[in-house]
Formats: sequence, C-alpha cells, structure tokens
Amino acid sequence: MGSIQYGAMQAVKNCVRLKKGEKAVIITDLNARFIADALAAEVEKISPGNLKMFVMEDFGERPEDGSNPLPFPAEIGEALRKADVSFYAAAGKKGELKSFRIPMLDIVEENKPLRHGHMPGIDQLLMETGMSVDYAQVQRLSARLVEICSRAKAITVTTPAGTRFTAFFNPSWKWKVSDGLIRPEDWSNLPDGEIFTCVSSIPEGVIVVDGVLGDFFSHKYGLLEKNPLTMTIKNSRVVEVKCSRADLLEEFRQNMKQDENADRIGEFAIGTNVGLDRLVGNLLQDEKFPGIHVAIGHGYPEKTGSDWKSDAHVDAVLKNTTIVADGLEIMKDGVFSIAY
Repeated sequence: MGSIQYGAMQAVKNCVRLKKGEKAVIITDLNARFIADALAAEVEKISPGNLKMFVMEDFGERPEDGSNPLPFPAEIGEALRKADVSFYAAAGKKGELKSFRIPMLDIVEENKPLRHGHMPGIDQLLMETGMSVDYAQVQRLSARLVEICSRAKAITVTTPAGTRFTAFFNPSWKWKVSDGLIRPEDWSNLPDGEIFTCVSSIPEGVIVVDGVLGDFFSHKYGLLEKNPLTMTIKNSRVVEVKCSRADLLEEFRQNMKQDENADRIGEFAIGTNVGLDRLVGNLLQDEKFPGIHVAIGHGYPEKTGSDWKSDAHVDAVLKNTTIVADGLEIMKDGVFSIAY
C-alpha cells in the first residue's frame, strides 16, 4: 500500500505528466479537499504559481437528494479552456452528472491539448491503492487486450452469479485504452486501468450486478454482493430489473427514465488494474478491477464513435467473470488467461 502523497505524485508526474510552466486547474469539494491539497503540492513542485483551485461548495449548495444539483460555473469553464492539465477530485452527488460533470467534460473535450485526470469519488484508500500500483504492468495488459478485442466480432460474458450475455461490436467504433498515461486527446479516470468501447448490440441476456453500481449509487449503496441487482436484456435494453433492496430498485428504475437511451447498454469495458486485490465499494476504482463492467446509458460517443447518447451513465461491475472473445478465453473466473 502506498500513500496519499505518492498517489498524488503519480497522478501529476506520471499520469498527466505536468511540465514546468504549464497551467493547472483542480476542481474539488470539501469532502476531497485533502486530496486536492496533495495534488496541489505536487503541481507546485513542478510548475509553481500556475495553479487555480476551485471548491464546488463555493458556488452553491449540493443537496444529497439531487433536488437542486449544482450547475457547472462559467468561471471554472474559462479556467479549463486556458489550462494544460486539470483534475476533478470530488464526491459524486445525485443529479450532478448531468448538471456539472457532463458540461465540464464537454469543455475538456473541446480543449483537446488539455490532459484531464477525472477522479469522482476519490478517497484516501484509492490514493493508497489504485493510484499507487505499477502502471507499466497495467499498460502491457491493456495493450494486449485491446489488440485482441478490437478484432473481435463478439464477446461472451458469464459469471457464477448468473450473468450470461454475448455482446456484438461495430468494427468502425473504437476501443479506447485507459492505462494511466493520459494523452492530450483523451481525458481519463484515475485510478486507471481499463479498455472500453460501446456495445453495438446485445440481443438478449442477463446481467447480475454483484459488484458495485456507478454514479451516486456507489457512494449510497456500496458493494452489492448480498443484494445483487439483476437486469434482463432484450435488444440491448434493460426490460426488467430485480433486487431485494426496494430503495435501490426504485432509484435504479427512475434513473433509466431520464431519456430514450437511459435504459440502453452502452459502455462495455474490461478492467486491467491487476495491482488491485479486491473490490472496495467505490466505482471509481472498482471499475478498474480485473473483469467486466458495462454501463446503462451513455456509451461515450465522443470517444468511441458510437452514434447515440444519453444523459444517464450507470456502470455495473461484475465479479468473477469469464470472458471469451471470438472463441478465445481471455479470463476465467476473474483471472486473466492470456500472457502479457
């Protein structure tokens, strides 16, 4: 296990690769301010006097129930447009994906030279674990997997909990690598370690989420091993949901009503952070755990080239996956079968 400061050093020096004289922006909240301060200390070592930090609570209230989600301030947008590197390190609140984070990421996408480390829900444990791994190993595995998966027409996923589906892929849509090296054309989540694309179709199947859900669900409900959420899929859409927790079930159903594609399977990803040894109940890191996660909603068309979008994006992490790409087994019961 590493330390907060080591994780911050890795984020600034090895992931966004800040250089002397470059301008940096850190967006944080009161919950994660101590992590933002560690990042700021590393920024000042390399490019002193070139940092702007913004605390979200300075711009308004952030109610837990999502009744009045914080809008993205123009002042922060202007700073991002002038920055060379940036970090978002804050808790994810209900409603803020649409009101704050998507508008922020739209500006990140517009400012292509910007190297952005995205850390929603970051905490001390993630800094000491996922941000302190050997990213050279993550990069080797990610490169090997994208070589295999980018040629695959179909990938079948099964788990002991009952997941069973086959995802088909559009050869013109891109597989993206998020391996800890943040390139000017691509922002990335930190901690890192995944390859992903957007599903073209899943004709039918069952997805049993026994790991963790994304967005605000992660913080609110944590690990789902004792209360798994089961989705029935037909024509790439969730047509039925079951869960023993009535509150989780109702919130998940409501989330799928945001727009016409909020119930559609979008992102398909394989976690490649082999430095992790367990799920911790925080989506930001758990989606990088070796195995499969899919997302209901937005499939990152700006990255993958997919031809639809949604305001919803809820990741679903599965445990102990077996993955077969065009007949080649690449993972068995949560352990990679391929050399890298």
